[in-house]
Amino acid sequence: MSVTETKMSNSDSIDEIAAMEQIFTTQKEAYLTQPEWDLAERKKRLIKFKAAFLASKDALVTAVSEDYGHRARHDTLIADILPTVAQFGYTISRMGKWMKSTRRSPGLLLAPASVTIHYQPVGVVGIVVPWNFPINLAIVPLITCIAAGNRAMLKMSEFTPKTNQVLKQIITSVFDSKDVCIVEGETALSAAFTKLPFDHLLFTGSTVVGKHVMRAAADNLTPVTLELGGKSPVVVAPDIEIKTAVNRIMLGKSLNAGQICVAPDYILCPRAKVAEFVKEYRKEFNRRYPAAMQNDDYTNIVDDRQYMRLKSWLEDAKQKGVQVETMQDGSSLDDQRHRMLPHLLLNVSDDMQLMQDEIFGPLLPILPYDTIDDAISYIKARPHPLALYIMSFDNNTQKKIQHETISGGVAINDTIMHVAAEDAPFGGVGPAGMGHYHGIEGFRTFSKSKTILKQGKFHSTRFVHAPYGSLIQKIILKFFLR
Repeated sequence: MSVTETKMSNSDSIDEIAAMEQIFTTQKEAYLTQPEWDLAERKKRLIKFKAAFLASKDALVTAVSEDYGHRARHDTLIADILPTVAQFGYTISRMGKWMKSTRRSPGLLLAPASVTIHYQPVGVVGIVVPWNFPINLAIVPLITCIAAGNRAMLKMSEFTPKTNQVLKQIITSVFDSKDVCIVEGETALSAAFTKLPFDHLLFTGSTVVGKHVMRAAADNLTPVTLELGGKSPVVVAPDIEIKTAVNRIMLGKSLNAGQICVAPDYILCPRAKVAEFVKEYRKEFNRRYPAAMQNDDYTNIVDDRQYMRLKSWLEDAKQKGVQVETMQDGSSLDDQRHRMLPHLLLNVSDDMQLMQDEIFGPLLPILPYDTIDDAISYIKARPHPLALYIMSFDNNTQKKIQHETISGGVAINDTIMHVAAEDAPFGGVGPAGMGHYHGIEGFRTFSKSKTILKQGKFHSTRFVHAPYGSLIQKIILKFFLR
């Protein structure tokens, strides 16, 4: 890039940041002018939004595939479009109930006062959207934001420009920018976005970037919900048939070529069954994706940067003694299209890069264990994962692993699908994130739960006014300080 081009680029960033800050100011002013929309207005907006989204679903599928170089149509339909449409219906049908004030007990000391909790929109919410599911992870939290009555700004990934344009067209057809707006830009704008004094900030992405986001938000005391990731393990218990385990695991690692924050990151497998696991995995993969290097049902790695990262981690593991099992004879890599088929990795060690960081792709380490306690100890010795998968039909084994480990969520005899449970919260713990969205928990994340104490004509508080030492005060203190 020439000096002139660099100056232009910097100038463009400055202009983009200034425009973004102006939008934020406009949204904040709009919130202060009209802090709450009633139920009818929120429903009207979501119904119109849903119609516009459905009208553009084919354009979205095409755009995501173009951003990836190729993304399987059904990967987008299953993981982006379907859960988003379901979220519209789920939220529209329940938001009236969520918005209702709830009664709480005032306790004997404050009786006969009433205590209610009113769920008020927090204001302007910032949503940072990743590239792996740019539709779902933009629109689903936005739906909940609108249900809670907020304004919102979405910072889209610079790696999905075509998808961003379609989403921008949908949103501008439904909302004024003072209510909902999409912004785009690279590193400088992303950093500036997280420094805005939002009333809440939702970030989905890596743990490393999540730490920077939290630091930026801290300067404004902005509450954050961090949806991060980490190394989500699968425990293949001794009781389960390997064929069944592989069948349940494969969707989670093959959908979107494993580029999912809750994708199985590594397998803990009984030592005596490792060879069978490899054999069955290869057989099942080739049944689902015949001629996989040309199969349109299989998705590319999103771009050259991510592809080269995965390839370098694979090479690092090979140099440190890993045994690689591929899905077919011949190459399982295509540098031109950045396509990578699954690689099962044996004899892995902790000094390999792929055992230190979230893989986020189709590399799958298999770690042998001798007892279920060994598998549990391995998980507990590492940072809490975003998801934990248990392959077992034995209730005692299921309970033992659940009770002795901590994770953001658990799926038993399935992978990744717990995220699709609309009526349950989704979120991480520790390095995997903090806070929740989805379900009523999402609504409350984007709401201020405001306590309202109401006294009537009889005012019990008068009994604790000065001057102190009256008989009634002595009786109250003696009764309550027991």
